Amino acid sequence: MRKNILNLIKSSATNEEDYKALEDIFTLYDQLQFASDIKQMANDIYSWLHNTFKIDNVLISLFDIESNSKEEILEHGNQFYLDDKLSFFFIINTHTNLNAIVSFCASDERHFDVLDKKYTVIESAFFQISPILQNGIIKKNYIESQSLDSVTNVFNRHYLVENLNKQITLSGKQHKKIYFLMVGIDHFKAVIDEFDYDVGDKVLIELAKVIHSNISEFDMVARLTGDEFLISILSTENDGDIDNIANKIINSFSQVGVKVSHNPEQILKKTICIGYDVYSYGEDKSIDDTIKNADIALYEAKNKGRSQVFDFNNLKEEDTIDLF
Repeated sequence: MRKNILNLIKSSATNEEDYKALEDIFTLYDQLQFASDIKQMANDIYSWLHNTFKIDNVLISLFDIESNSKEEILEHGNQFYLDDKLSFFFIINTHTNLNAIVSFCASDERHFDVLDKKYTVIESAFFQISPILQNGIIKKNYIESQSLDSVTNVFNRHYLVENLNKQITLSGKQHKKIYFLMVGIDHFKAVIDEFDYDVGDKVLIELAKVIHSNISEFDMVARLTGDEFLISILSTENDGDIDNIANKIINSFSQVGVKVSHNPEQILKKTICIGYDVYSYGEDKSIDDTIKNADIALYEAKNKGRSQVFDFNNLKEEDTIDLF
């Protein structure tokens, strides 16, 4: 590929078409340098393919060499398969654990012939931008290592704290309330004592999945310590909605089974409790106070039994909080 780009540079001195191709390549190169993350880079690559070669059907993904897994970053246009006779497939080596894969499909045979003639130009463009993609992937890996819990793949406490101020700003402009739900697994220590930490991790992973499936894309969840998760809800300002969300999470998780042995097969089912409080923009109560209140509400919920929801505002002076 290096040889292709060098030949293109050499021939561009006398060949107007090659000069135009070189211009197109560096248009993409310059555009990608302003991209903020890998998803923006994928969008820029699609726009370049569409504007330069009239390509509509594009799939861009990242392939993890270490885990042999693929993450789709952008899909645009009609679905196609790599063995379609009109499709093209490029691997961009970024010299990281992730390689970028760009595939696209021509609209018809005539379009395919045009693209086939431009194959070397497109390949040269992808070779030229590989260092920029490398930087984007390194940034992506760093952000994920700093922001994601290694077990459950949800945000960690550090990331949540760093982003709460952004949520407060958003709350002041568009929302009046942010609900904080503290989620805890009933008698989680017994799982570790009876089985092991691997089984405990499986339970945590399943709980994270259930939480994500029951909250909005505008909401955020983080794992704090042990078995506790904190959810911040921006998608509603209705107290009734919060009770519904909490009960849906509780009911969904109660149906989840975690396999703990194969012969004989044993399935473990656990329950959770949820406590919550609400932060209202402009009030004297701080975010930290609200999270502490949600934590207190969680322990009060656990004191009432399994699969309970408790609103901190329903706490009475005579209630006794026995911390587990």
